[in-house]
Amino acid sequence: DSGDSASELREWRPVIYRKCTDTLWLFLFFLFWTGLMFITGYAVMAGAAERLVLGYDSFGNICGRKNTPVKGAPLSGQDMTNKKYVFFLNSCSLEMQSLKISSLSLCVSSCPQEQLNSLEDLQSFARNNGSSLCVYNLDISSYTLNPKAAELCPTLPVPPTKSFPLLNRCVPQNPECYSKYASVLISMVNEMDVFHRILSGILAGKDTVIGLSVLALAFSFILVLAFRFIRTLLVHTLIALVVFGLLFVSGILWWLYYDYRNDPSTELETEKENVKFLLGYAVFATIVTVVLLTLILVLRKRLQFTVQLFRIVGKVIGRIPFLLFQPFWTFLILIVFWVFWVAVLLSLGTAGTAQTTSGGQVEYRALSGVCYMAWYHFVGLIWTSEFILACQQMTIAGAVVTCYFNRNKNSPPPHPVLSSISVLFCYHLGTAVKGSFVITILRIPRIVLLYLYNILKQKESGCAKCLFKCCFCWVWCQESCLRYFNQHAYTTTAINGTNFCTSAKDAVFILAKNSAKLASISCFGDFILFLGKVFVVCFTVFGGLMAFNYHRELQAWVVPLLLVGFFAYLMSHSFLSVFEVTVDAVFLCFAIDMETNDGSAEKPYFVDQELLTFVSQSNKLTEGQKHRRMRPFQDNEDGTELQPM
Repeated sequence: DSGDSASELREWRPVIYRKCTDTLWLFLFFLFWTGLMFITGYAVMAGAAERLVLGYDSFGNICGRKNTPVKGAPLSGQDMTNKKYVFFLNSCSLEMQSLKISSLSLCVSSCPQEQLNSLEDLQSFARNNGSSLCVYNLDISSYTLNPKAAELCPTLPVPPTKSFPLLNRCVPQNPECYSKYASVLISMVNEMDVFHRILSGILAGKDTVIGLSVLALAFSFILVLAFRFIRTLLVHTLIALVVFGLLFVSGILWWLYYDYRNDPSTELETEKENVKFLLGYAVFATIVTVVLLTLILVLRKRLQFTVQLFRIVGKVIGRIPFLLFQPFWTFLILIVFWVFWVAVLLSLGTAGTAQTTSGGQVEYRALSGVCYMAWYHFVGLIWTSEFILACQQMTIAGAVVTCYFNRNKNSPPPHPVLSSISVLFCYHLGTAVKGSFVITILRIPRIVLLYLYNILKQKESGCAKCLFKCCFCWVWCQESCLRYFNQHAYTTTAINGTNFCTSAKDAVFILAKNSAKLASISCFGDFILFLGKVFVVCFTVFGGLMAFNYHRELQAWVVPLLLVGFFAYLMSHSFLSVFEVTVDAVFLCFAIDMETNDGSAEKPYFVDQELLTFVSQSNKLTEGQKHRRMRPFQDNEDGTELQPM
């Protein structure tokens, strides 16, 4: 009996170890999210995102809201529900001191659209439009009688202004005043740290970013349907559209760069920054275009095999139709999390205490430690996003594994997606947490290097710049390789039920042993899917270029355009990862099937006959190409002599 119990203990030891490690990783993830909840509570209590979004006056009142009084500021705590715009009393000669605009600012209900030359004009404008442009405690009837009216009212003449959608400011339309006004605002943003630059990028052009994100969602959904019912003509059409998109976007970027550079009115810092980044975008897009066109030209003969590959994948997805809806749930969860993350970030950016100054004005002083909280919050963005994507990959892999290792192909198991989700939540959440944490650990050095590069780029030498770029490339290659092996580790976990490290080791062993058979097939399928992602990014960025180009003035659209490209790639990756994970899972199942079974009556194969024929034909094509490349050398070794010319 003791021997039986010892053998049972040895059998259960791996299971106990896996459960303990998974529980430990889940506990660490829970602790991390406890920290995020603490930061969220602190940001909600100490921050005021409305102050950043809607703007506020010099007395601590948020425009467009009912406010609470600030001790020591008699003009605070006013009801500004109908006063939605920020108006500077000295908009033509603004100055910036310690990241603060020196001019007094007020909340007004409307901006003066015509020039006001006297106190009588200010009084008439206030009576006709209900918008007082003088300090709140000065009665409208006293504009022309109070001897201090010149100090409490705006500097005359007041230039015509327009309510610009950028942070609800009254922007002067006079060219000289506008240039000074915009330069002060942009220089204030330029002197902020990276944290506040990201905030300004999110807020500037937020409506355009949302619209372009919806456009990327539509493109991604169309591509999912196209790959589900793929045909030969569709592959050629996709490649043609990608080529057209790459050439068109590259051409548009170079044209915009030439147009901005030769524009004589390009004097503001925001426009000069746009020109500099347009050059970077154009060079990057041109390099990507050349590389992808070369790859398409080299791999053009394998298009027919790509059609067969996606026909097989479409057959697998046809047995599990709910797999096509999996990206929607993932996308919705990611959107909810991103909205939550941005809201907390905005609140953190405005976390500060109100302090009164001379004259009853209010200043908000940033609290210590907010920068460290922002970095912790940023790590939470990466880790949680990777965890959500890992759960999607494990769900798809589990459903595909369940259908592959089913003897009766005409009768698939009931509800494979729900079964895979239940297995994930009951047994494999720790694996998803650990895999996403490994990716996060590799992404953080890239972000830190980028942060240091931006700080030191004015002081560094050419050697240091080259060293930074080499480090970027090295970390990126490591992250890409690890992401590839993570995906196969999740599939191995779904097959064997082992922990993350054991599954990763088994996946590496299987892939290394069968690389000659499966590498070319899987890589070319991934390349076509990557072209689909490039298609979504190209046409979304093109829409962004056209939208932002219509608002050149006061539009630092470098960060919004980067956000548009980033979100477009994430959306397309989230949707097309169904096919990517399905392809990799099917071929990993095929490799394990070939390893564990021999096709005999005792150990029959699980593989579908169509898949087996496809792999055999693809391997014959690869071996034939290798044989043709080696034939000249073999003929030379047989005794053929080189003749003189």
